Amino acid sequence: MRRIVFIVLAALGTLALIALGVWQLERREWKLALIDRVEQRVHGAPVPAPGPDAWAALNRENSEYLHVTVTGRFLDDRETRVRAVTALGGGFWVMAPLRTATGFIVLVNRGFVAPEKRDPASRPDADSRVTITGLLRITEPQGAFLRRNAPRENRWYSRDVNAIGQSQGLTRMAPYFIDADAAPRAHGAPVGGLTVIAFHNNHLVYAITWFTLALLMAGLGVRIARHA
Repeated sequence: MRRIVFIVLAALGTLALIALGVWQLERREWKLALIDRVEQRVHGAPVPAPGPDAWAALNRENSEYLHVTVTGRFLDDRETRVRAVTALGGGFWVMAPLRTATGFIVLVNRGFVAPEKRDPASRPDADSRVTITGLLRITEPQGAFLRRNAPRENRWYSRDVNAIGQSQGLTRMAPYFIDADAAPRAHGAPVGGLTVIAFHNNHLVYAITWFTLALLMAGLGVRIARHA
């Protein structure tokens, strides 16, 4: 009787492991399709940044990394700096609200600055009215791993659009931010175009692992059955 129970458990375990392997293959197909869509968005011609009528439908799957463009005027006195580590070293993302020509506000990541360029006076702009092209990014709420944003102390570790907007007293603000493309700067900063686009795609490895375990489980069941 115990052997029958073991055989049944081995069969059920084998089926469960096969199901997990198939699920990982399905996830792999979904991830490859996502990567393909993102590649098309990143390298596509810029489209107007979504306005208020489109905000409710935006999410990571259908909108993140969309190449967008927007024209407006920076609110230079409401800049927020978010700690960052990039290929250029440690420093800050310069997050500046842009009041668009149509009236809403969108937060723009103008790019990276080293600590010595943290003060806006060290990198003045000749004209605050600009046209920005860049990648639409979904907000990063709360903070970074093991580091929470502290708005009252003006310490920021993630680009939390809502929290930054509240701390700066901004209204009618888009729920996303824009990573500005690389562009020449009179003072060499901020440096745009540093968006890292990476998707972990280990699903094939996981699938092989589950199928291997299923094979081992099936072998165990067969061995028990032969010795019944």
